[in-house]
Amino acid sequence: METAWWERAADNQPYFFLSYAHMPRWEQGGGDPDHWVHVLYKDLCENIMHLTDLPAGAPAGFMDRELRSGEGWSEKLAENLATCRVFIPLFSPRYFGSEMCGRELFAFNQRLVEARTSGLGAIPAIVPVMWTRVDYSQLPESVGHLHIDNSAFGGTHANEGLYRLIKLNRRRDEYQETVLQLAEHIVRVAQESPLPPGTPRDYHATPSAFKPRGQSPRRIRLTVAAPTRDTIPEHRDVRPYGERAQDWNPYHSEATRPLSEHAAELIRSLDYRVTVSSLDESDASLVAEREPGVDGTPVGDDEPNQPHVLIVDRWVVTARKHCDELRRFDDHAQSWMNVVVPWNDSDVQCHSAEGLELRRLLEDLLPRLLDRGRRAPWHRAVDGVPTLKEFTDVLPAVVAHAAGQFFKHAHAHPPTGPHVPRPRLLGPAPRTAAPGPHEGGEE
Repeated sequence: METAWWERAADNQPYFFLSYAHMPRWEQGGGDPDHWVHVLYKDLCENIMHLTDLPAGAPAGFMDRELRSGEGWSEKLAENLATCRVFIPLFSPRYFGSEMCGRELFAFNQRLVEARTSGLGAIPAIVPVMWTRVDYSQLPESVGHLHIDNSAFGGTHANEGLYRLIKLNRRRDEYQETVLQLAEHIVRVAQESPLPPGTPRDYHATPSAFKPRGQSPRRIRLTVAAPTRDTIPEHRDVRPYGERAQDWNPYHSEATRPLSEHAAELIRSLDYRVTVSSLDESDASLVAEREPGVDGTPVGDDEPNQPHVLIVDRWVVTARKHCDELRRFDDHAQSWMNVVVPWNDSDVQCHSAEGLELRRLLEDLLPRLLDRGRRAPWHRAVDGVPTLKEFTDVLPAVVAHAAGQFFKHAHAHPPTGPHVPRPRLLGPAPRTAAPGPHEGGEE
């Protein structure tokens, strides 16, 4: 019987996962279009075997070169993303247009987000490598936080890309030195900043870290509706709260930083620019943007400029001011506004009789948003997300729905510019029908 992945993960973690954009076959009967990537992979594995005490048969790295021709390739891919120690994306223009690469990057980066939230700090386990030259100014939002150390593996690698070094025989020594330095860096990161294994994600349900090709930068607003230590009831546990609504940490037993920081980082890893605000800040701008019509449907000429996700603590309804804000929020809720309701499963006060009453009150304040959520595939987001892991899993789906509705329904407002007259056609004027007796013709 085959050993389960979690039983062998601790002793069988690949040192690196090589993520690359597959080249299409551009000629009939041609050779392996990813041959040079495979050469790099074998050279890295050989160097890592020399630098470590890995036994024979232990995986030095992982590459999906032959996976897609057999069954279970997505499960194997997910398992290695959940257990590898370092993630090596080969940056190239083709890489950022690959949905598969985007999924791989998101899945691994989620492990880093969870590690940071649990108190392990920032683990530098994503080590980008320039495969071909890329324009740094055009990098997606999802990789903007990554540290690209241009000096670590040689200046030529940074300026020209590793593909140039591997292709030219006269640069062979430079290539070998660069790969050795990269292997040393992988081993150093894996040993000095160990990343715990994660849980394999369903590859087909994993979102991409890159926006669709050609789409303009994506923005989203994240609003936190939560009380502060000064506004909660006297008997409420103060540990989840801080001086601001954005300091709310409902999963404080498993997280060391506010939920808004965790959520914003997760959304950025989906290639969005995020604005985080409290409920009262969002309420003022929301009402200013649109006023509700007679039937409650928002009307007016001004469209909000981004999709919106509201994260709500049910304890916020204990303050009258926040009740009014939530009611206005629901009155103005358009199709690209969604809500998530974290409700810690281990917080005893959340499951008391008072907690049930808070749930009923929130239902009265946000009927449209909560009903919309319950009719969506991610309905569990509005019924009380019990753990940080479930919150992390459901948030990307909520964001994707809000963004999809925004691009589907929001009106585009192109920037104003100078009037450009239509060009006159050269050649004879087109023939027109003869004017009628009352249309200005000759008498």
